[in-house]
Parts: sequence; C-alpha cells; structure tokens
Amino acid sequence: MQTPLNMPLFSQDKKLVSRCLENKRNAQKELFDKYYRAMFTIALRIVGKEEETYDVVQDTFISVFNNLHQFRFESTLGAWIKKILIREALRKIRPSFQESQPGKPVDPIIWPDDLSGDYLHKAILGLPDGFRLVFTLIEIEGYSHKEVAEIMKISEGTSKSQLYHAKKSLQHKLAEFKP
Repeated sequence: MQTPLNMPLFSQDKKLVSRCLENKRNAQKELFDKYYRAMFTIALRIVGKEEETYDVVQDTFISVFNNLHQFRFESTLGAWIKKILIREALRKIRPSFQESQPGKPVDPIIWPDDLSGDYLHKAILGLPDGFRLVFTLIEIEGYSHKEVAEIMKISEGTSKSQLYHAKKSLQHKLAEFKP
C-alpha cells in the first residue's frame, strides 16, 4: 500500500480534488496552501503591482473552486490553475501593445555577476504591461510565442515584438545597474 509520501503526485492531486469537491474545508485550504505562493509570484510578475496581485490571486482561487468539477486531469492541477491565473491577470491589466518589426534578433542579456534577484525582479516589474507579460510568459514560464498569442489574443508577431522590446528595455536597465 502506498503512503501519501511516496504516492505519485498525480494520484495525490486526484485525491485532493476529490476531497475539495466534497466541500471538505481542510482539503480546500490544502489546495490553496499548496499553490498560493507559486501563483502569487506569477501574478506579481504579470500584474506588476502587489495590491492588484492579491485581487488576481483571490479571483483565481474563487474560479478554481467554482470550476473544479470541470478539471479533467488532462494536465497537472498546477498547470490548470496557472491558466486560470493568467486569464484573471489579463483581465486585470488589459495590456497595451507597442508594435515594431517582429522577429528582430535581440542580443542575449548579459547579467552582471553581482546582480541581485531583487534588482532583477524590480527591473522586470518596471517594464510596461505588455512587455512584462510577454517576457514573463515566454522567458520565465516557458510558453511559446504561439501559446502566448492564443492566451492573449494577439498575433505571434506582436508577441515577438513585445519580447524584443522587453529584452531591450531590460538590457538598458542592466547597463545602468550599480550594486
């Protein structure tokens, strides 16, 4: 017999979802606690403002619990929650996009050896909404331009353009970096 510690993760999530669907409050708290920190971090990178991030995360978990019966385990529970979070964040910020020639190559970003995570986090949060959102989804979360275009209802060219401008902007910020 498997114990919860060595039980496959997928099976653990199925049991957790099942308990949540039975309206067991301790299971709902467990699900929330399990995913809150990761979802808050992603939302903060997308939204850029801590106060609004709390609203996005709260709305995300309300939607998760209201729609949990629709979860079919075709992806991980975390991936499903992240999709809901991204939609909620998009509703919150409705980014504006600046167009440029798509597909321009951008030089790789050279990170200074003494660059702190805090400075980088602040630099990313300082990007305009569209740049920050595309940069976060592609460079941090690992989505493709096609996936970002579908999620955000923009063209792949716009996604590429936003990433180009985000990287250029970060390069300028890093050029000004003084530890």
